[in-house]
Formats: sequence, structure tokens, C-alpha cells
Amino acid sequence: MSNIKETSLQDGKVVVLTLKGNFVGGDETDELENKIKQLSESGNKMLVIDLGDVAYLNSSALGVLISAHANYTKREGKIKLCRLNNNIENLFVITKLSLIFDTYPSEMEAVASFSEA
Repeated sequence: MSNIKETSLQDGKVVVLTLKGNFVGGDETDELENKIKQLSESGNKMLVIDLGDVAYLNSSALGVLISAHANYTKREGKIKLCRLNNNIENLFVITKLSLIFDTYPSEMEAVASFSEA
């Protein structure tokens, strides 16, 4: 069963990936990496990753997010995160990833932030 739901918004310009469960370096993390790679290769430049239903991310999953961020930045794209729970938010603060990623309380705010640029 897939742990990732993909939704396209704004005529397909913005893609939202809604993650579910734990991302701890297994198949689910590979699936996330492959999904982001496909989006990147198809030219997507605006990606929102919704972490509202994710309880835990380990270093492998963080590595996927970091390399995805680097890839998007290199292509003048942007990845935004939304709905981080307290544990994940703390993890982002401790690892200083909160300085790299823009995070938003809701998917709607994350999507809207693209049009503010």
C-alpha cells in the first residue's frame, strides 16, 4: 500500500505529496525518493510535502528531503513543507533544517505562498 498521495493544483504547477505513516528508510522512503525524482524529471518546480500524518522521520528520510531540496533549488524550484507535528518540528529545529525549509501550518497556506513570490 502506498504511503504517498499525490495531488496537482493550479493547473498542475503545484504538486502536493501527502505522506502517511513512518518514514524510516524502508520501501516508503524509497517510494518518496522515486516520486520526487519523477516530479523533478517532469519539470515540477513547486512541491508541497504534507507531513501531517507522519509520526516519524529518520535520517534516511531527512536525507531524501535534503537532496530533493538541493535538486529543486538547483532548478530554481522550491519545496515547502506543511502540517509538521511537534516531534517533526523539533527534529527540524535541532537539525537546523528549519532554516532550509519553509514550513506552513496548513496545505492551503503552503500552496498560497507560491503565488506570493
